[in-house]
Amino acid sequence: MIEATAQHYVWKDIPREKLNSTISRRLITGENMMISHIYLDKGGVVPKHSHHNEQITYVLEGALKFLMGEDQKTEIIVSAGEVLTIPPDLPHSAIALEDTFDVDVFNPPRQDWLDGSDTYLREG
Repeated sequence: MIEATAQHYVWKDIPREKLNSTISRRLITGENMMISHIYLDKGGVVPKHSHHNEQITYVLEGALKFLMGEDQKTEIIVSAGEVLTIPPDLPHSAIALEDTFDVDVFNPPRQDWLDGSDTYLREG
Protein backbone atom coordinates (compact mmCIF):
# COMPACT_ATOMS: atom_id res chain seq x y z
CA MET A 1 0.00 0.00 0.00
CA ILE A 2 1.27 3.48 -0.90
CA GLU A 3 1.11 6.01 1.90
CA ALA A 4 -0.20 9.47 0.96
CA THR A 5 2.05 12.45 1.56
CA ALA A 6 0.87 15.67 3.18
CA GLN A 7 1.59 18.94 1.36
CA HIS A 8 2.32 22.21 3.15
CA TYR A 9 1.72 25.58 1.45
CA VAL A 10 2.33 29.22 2.38
CA TRP A 11 -0.18 31.53 0.67
CA LYS A 12 2.26 34.41 0.22
CA ASP A 13 4.62 32.08 -1.67
CA ILE A 14 1.97 31.19 -4.26
CA PRO A 15 2.03 33.55 -7.25
CA ARG A 16 -1.05 35.73 -7.62
CA GLU A 17 -2.65 35.16 -11.03
CA LYS A 18 -4.17 38.31 -12.56
CA LEU A 19 -7.32 37.30 -14.46
CA ASN A 20 -8.43 40.76 -15.60
CA SER A 21 -8.10 44.36 -14.44
CA THR A 22 -10.22 43.81 -11.28
CA ILE A 23 -9.80 40.14 -10.28
CA SER A 24 -6.83 37.99 -9.27
CA ARG A 25 -6.41 34.71 -7.40
CA ARG A 26 -4.15 32.12 -5.81
CA LEU A 27 -4.94 28.37 -5.98
CA ILE A 28 -4.13 25.24 -4.03
CA THR A 29 -5.45 21.94 -5.34
CA GLY A 30 -5.74 18.60 -3.64
CA GLU A 31 -6.94 15.36 -5.13
CA ASN A 32 -10.64 16.07 -4.56
CA MET A 33 -10.84 19.71 -3.49
CA MET A 34 -9.54 23.14 -4.46
CA ILE A 35 -9.15 26.21 -2.29
CA SER A 36 -8.50 29.67 -3.65
CA HIS A 37 -7.91 33.20 -2.48
CA ILE A 38 -9.87 35.60 -4.67
CA TYR A 39 -9.09 39.34 -4.76
CA LEU A 40 -11.69 41.65 -6.32
CA ASP A 41 -11.47 45.42 -6.68
CA LYS A 42 -14.66 47.35 -5.93
CA GLY A 43 -16.88 47.06 -9.00
CA GLY A 44 -15.23 43.84 -10.17
CA VAL A 45 -17.68 41.50 -11.89
CA VAL A 46 -17.74 37.72 -12.07
CA PRO A 47 -20.07 37.13 -15.05
CA LYS A 48 -22.95 34.65 -14.91
CA HIS A 49 -21.73 31.08 -15.13
CA SER A 50 -22.37 27.65 -13.67
CA HIS A 51 -20.24 24.58 -13.04
CA HIS A 52 -20.67 21.00 -11.88
CA ASN A 53 -18.54 21.76 -8.81
CA GLU A 54 -20.01 22.45 -5.39
CA GLN A 55 -18.74 25.83 -4.13
CA ILE A 56 -18.32 27.41 -0.72
CA THR A 57 -17.47 31.12 -0.64
CA TYR A 58 -16.22 32.70 2.60
CA VAL A 59 -15.81 36.49 2.46
CA LEU A 60 -12.97 37.62 4.74
CA GLU A 61 -12.92 41.31 3.75
CA GLY A 62 -15.38 43.45 1.79
CA ALA A 63 -18.72 42.35 0.34
CA LEU A 64 -20.06 40.57 -2.73
CA LYS A 65 -23.50 40.80 -4.28
CA PHE A 66 -24.45 37.46 -5.81
CA LEU A 67 -27.22 37.11 -8.37
CA MET A 68 -28.52 33.56 -8.46
CA GLY A 69 -30.46 31.45 -10.94
CA GLU A 70 -30.88 31.50 -14.68
CA ASP A 71 -32.92 34.73 -14.46
CA GLN A 72 -30.45 36.31 -11.95
CA LYS A 73 -33.41 37.58 -9.88
CA THR A 74 -32.34 36.19 -6.50
CA GLU A 75 -29.91 38.60 -4.82
CA ILE A 76 -27.71 37.63 -1.87
CA ILE A 77 -25.25 40.03 -0.23
CA VAL A 78 -22.33 38.23 1.44
CA SER A 79 -20.28 40.45 3.74
CA ALA A 80 -17.07 39.90 5.71
CA GLY A 81 -17.44 36.96 8.08
CA GLU A 82 -20.26 35.37 6.05
CA VAL A 83 -20.37 32.20 3.95
CA LEU A 84 -22.41 31.23 0.88
CA THR A 85 -22.80 27.67 -0.36
CA ILE A 86 -23.57 27.23 -4.05
CA PRO A 87 -24.80 23.82 -5.22
CA PRO A 88 -23.57 22.29 -8.48
CA ASP A 89 -25.03 23.66 -11.73
CA LEU A 90 -26.71 26.74 -10.18
CA PRO A 91 -26.10 29.77 -12.43
CA HIS A 92 -24.63 32.69 -10.49
CA SER A 93 -22.71 35.94 -10.89
CA ALA A 94 -21.09 38.33 -8.43
CA ILE A 95 -20.26 42.02 -8.11
CA ALA A 96 -17.73 43.36 -5.60
CA LEU A 97 -19.47 46.06 -3.57
CA GLU A 98 -16.13 46.94 -1.93
CA ASP A 99 -12.54 45.81 -2.37
CA THR A 100 -13.03 42.16 -1.44
CA PHE A 101 -10.93 39.19 -0.36
CA ASP A 102 -12.67 35.82 -0.24
CA VAL A 103 -11.84 32.16 0.01
CA ASP A 104 -13.54 29.80 -2.44
CA VAL A 105 -13.55 26.03 -1.98
CA PHE A 106 -14.59 23.67 -4.78
CA ASN A 107 -15.29 19.97 -4.94
CA PRO A 108 -14.08 18.59 -7.28
CA PRO A 109 -11.32 21.02 -8.33
CA ARG A 110 -12.24 23.42 -11.16
CA GLN A 111 -10.59 22.00 -14.27
CA ASP A 112 -11.26 25.23 -16.20
CA TRP A 113 -9.26 27.15 -13.58
CA LEU A 114 -6.40 24.68 -13.80
CA ASP A 115 -6.16 24.60 -17.59
CA GLY A 116 -6.88 28.33 -18.17
CA SER A 117 -10.11 27.81 -20.11
CA ASP A 118 -12.07 30.03 -17.68
CA THR A 119 -12.50 32.75 -20.32
CA TYR A 120 -15.60 34.16 -18.57
CA LEU A 121 -13.21 35.51 -15.88
CA ARG A 122 -10.31 36.47 -18.11
CA GLU A 123 -12.36 38.67 -20.43
CA GLY A 124 -14.07 40.67 -17.64
